[in-house]
Amino acid sequence: MSIVDQALSNRVALVTGGSRGIGRSIARALARRGAKVIVNYTSRPESAAAVVAEIIAAGGQAVSAGFDVSNSAGVTEAIKALGKEHGGLDILVNNAGVAINGLLMRFSDEQWAKTMAINLSGAFHCIRAATPLLLRAKEAGRVINITSVVGEMGNGGQAAYAASKAGMIGLTLATARELASRRVTVNAIAPGFIETDMTADHLPEDQRQKLLADIPLGRIGGADEIGDAAAFLAGPEAAYITGQVLRVNGGMLM
Repeated sequence: MSIVDQALSNRVALVTGGSRGIGRSIARALARRGAKVIVNYTSRPESAAAVVAEIIAAGGQAVSAGFDVSNSAGVTEAIKALGKEHGGLDILVNNAGVAINGLLMRFSDEQWAKTMAINLSGAFHCIRAATPLLLRAKEAGRVINITSVVGEMGNGGQAAYAASKAGMIGLTLATARELASRRVTVNAIAPGFIETDMTADHLPEDQRQKLLADIPLGRIGGADEIGDAAAFLAGPEAAYITGQVLRVNGGMLM
């Protein structure tokens, strides 16, 4: 990566689940625009450290912070401490998530609760804890929630995941209305199928080809394309955009 501009200079950005995949790409993209990025992780400190090292090596600013977004008290304590340590918080990206797949009739209460606790409650915990800091942001606060195409169109075997991601869209819309008068924008990005370590490891070739047939652009998206979308929504170009769901899905859902 290389620094492309300083549009986010002097801004502090927190990216939850930033140690790998889409989160890593978002952290890199924000750093390329000059933001100081806090790379959150839950269980992979070495991966978060690698992202931080990559950003610093390219001339950017980054630190890591370990906390579990599903732990309400832990989130409140961590974000308060991070705001104090770094002089505030300007950008929050709720990317941390888990996908537990399975047919509805065989899905356990524990699987449902874990999905909701991380994907939906985690975003809520972070927004609630960050709002006092975002209201005092240097320019205007930004919240960006990473939802999914599945949250809008559904998918067999992903009832819990789809419900949690649809809930994030509702959370985005309600929060956007609450915070607009204080110049804090709240938007969501709904990725389609994105090439990450997870898809590479768990997507058989026959399923890959079937997916490609349903994507008008004829390819699976790249994680950096989601990073670029987040960097746009965090930047000055998006100052008049709030309460929107940006679909980055190759035309899979129009």
